[in-house]
Amino acid sequence: MSADKPCVLLVEDEPAQREVLRYNLSAEGYDVTMAENGDEALILIDEVTPDLVLLDWMVPGVSGIEICRRLKTRKETRTIPVIMLSARSEEVDRVRGLETGADDYVVKPFSVSELMARIRTQLRRTRPAAVGQRLEYQDILLDGESHRVTRAGAPVKLGPTEFRLLSTLMEKPGRVWSREQLLDRVWGRDVYVDTRTVDVHVGRLRKALCRQGGDDPLRTVRGTGYALG
Repeated sequence: MSADKPCVLLVEDEPAQREVLRYNLSAEGYDVTMAENGDEALILIDEVTPDLVLLDWMVPGVSGIEICRRLKTRKETRTIPVIMLSARSEEVDRVRGLETGADDYVVKPFSVSELMARIRTQLRRTRPAAVGQRLEYQDILLDGESHRVTRAGAPVKLGPTEFRLLSTLMEKPGRVWSREQLLDRVWGRDVYVDTRTVDVHVGRLRKALCRQGGDDPLRTVRGTGYALG
């Protein structure tokens, strides 16, 4: 799994529909993980921690509506956007899906291009830098599309790892990230890196951000990890 790309968990039991969505999601630049039933989906959610879940209501096993309910009641997963896919077009069904916690509800058959737009809308909220958005924190500006960073108007030179690290911290200022969480987000789950490597790259990021003066915006939380602000 690439640390640069948002990960979408696709939960769909119909093979043809699953392949069409997988193809289009990959073409949009997302890492795609797939589940054919609800039980598999719940396992993958814990293993992969996706950035968005594309969830068919009628999957075998644990239903889509129950998966959504469980996601939104757990602290660890409640902020993951869920887009519900369903052939149920009645208003009562749409209301039920949304009240269960779905962030969006799309009725089948649907326009794939519209669905991709809805996915981008959700990811702009939760992974803005990963979809090319500009992030600002105090005098720091990060442009996800051009991969440029400035501080107080002056360019800040960062390596690829430091850029991903800064974008992660800037997406949620004030949040304390453990070293393990930063490893998963910045390096990816498929890469083995010692947690001390995080400390090295945070040190490089600090040096780059403060090279031309200014307070250190990064905060070390003893025994836990790091935060921006």
